Amino acid sequence: MHIHILGICGTFMGGLALIARELGHTVSGSDQNVYPPMSTQLAEQGIQLMQGYKAENLELKPALVVIGNAMSRGNPEVEAVLNLGLKYTSGPQWLSEYVLQDKWVLAVAGTHGKTTTSSMLAWILEHQGFKPGFLIGGIPMNFGVSARSGESDFFVIEADEYDSAFFDKRSKFVHYRPRTAVLNNLEFDHADIFDDLGAIKRQFHHLVRTIPGEGLIICQAADENIQDTLGMGCWTPVQLTAINQSATWQAELQKEDGSQFSITFDQQIQGQVAWQLTGLHNVYNALAAIAAARHIGILPVDAIAALTRFKNVKRRMEVIANIKGVTVYDDFAHHPTAIQMTLEGLRKHVGSEKIIAVVEPRSNTMRMGVHREVLAESLALADRTLIYQPEELDWDLTELETDTNNIKICTSIDQIMHELQQEVAPDSHFLMMSNGSFGGIYQRLQSEL
Repeated sequence: MHIHILGICGTFMGGLALIARELGHTVSGSDQNVYPPMSTQLAEQGIQLMQGYKAENLELKPALVVIGNAMSRGNPEVEAVLNLGLKYTSGPQWLSEYVLQDKWVLAVAGTHGKTTTSSMLAWILEHQGFKPGFLIGGIPMNFGVSARSGESDFFVIEADEYDSAFFDKRSKFVHYRPRTAVLNNLEFDHADIFDDLGAIKRQFHHLVRTIPGEGLIICQAADENIQDTLGMGCWTPVQLTAINQSATWQAELQKEDGSQFSITFDQQIQGQVAWQLTGLHNVYNALAAIAAARHIGILPVDAIAALTRFKNVKRRMEVIANIKGVTVYDDFAHHPTAIQMTLEGLRKHVGSEKIIAVVEPRSNTMRMGVHREVLAESLALADRTLIYQPEELDWDLTELETDTNNIKICTSIDQIMHELQQEVAPDSHFLMMSNGSFGGIYQRLQSEL
């Protein structure tokens, strides 16, 4: 079958393209921005890429068009699909019908930690010889690719709450029908499609309704929003996770930065994790991954052994340079809670050494100013913060600058670079936080250092 994908260079749609190609389909696709590394990864698999959205891209009359959720009415290629009467579907629906049928789906949902937790879980299965399929919104460094069809009955998927397509406003994850579900946490996000926290809870409740009674839900005991969602109705066993307090799955910290901790299940010690990752959020991610793996029969001691060899995910506290005593990190954090958790982990790891946080408020929610009241507070553990204000931002970031919080607003990459040059010193840490390319600052910073 010839499948044509609109928005093919996004992480999700690009991963879907790789799986479709593995399954033997002819795959082509178009995107407004066709650039590496995704374009390279796709081209190497024999996938034809087209720059821009045009009616001419459909001249080969594909048997099926998969339309990404960034597409809307008025897009020239979308309009051509409709006018030509071509068969079309959403990415999540295609996965449901062509990939996930008859699979034991292990889904990881939540506002934070989806990519890392699903990467941990896929690696645990791989380490134990299961050869799972997976589709993850990042590149796990243990695999080097974001997606594959796999060679077993198990499929690990990052279960996003964002909508499916312009013609299907349900969250992506309602299509996946998991048997094992991790609900990592729940906060208000995606203000461009959700009116309030209650709207997100309803979508998570729709996910809960699809999980079988013989399945399993894993979630944090302390997350009140998840507990509220389960209170709307739950027909599936639930296992709770906690750090330094009683729960089905419990972690006891051996080091404050989260780099070493013991695992207890039903009050029985299972072993100890010692790894390169930091932060309490990653301890929670590990607990969830170990619990999900146990549900398919992997002993916690074996899951723990796998995690000691887990290499993290690209752009999740990834050290991209260590030059002149400055360590540069690339991190995907773009929500105040994620920013705060990342900084907490780094601060506990480096002690009193200098941390310079550099933030690009790029997500739709951040650009709309929804988190303006808590953004400065989330950056409190940095010694100094530089925040980029592009021209098209919907609010004025200068309101965050005060005499006490050491935040500086920069209106250009050049200005950020100038400020960072003044901060170069031994035992310094530059933490770059963005969910985009940040104007190429990563490459430029390494070059100028």
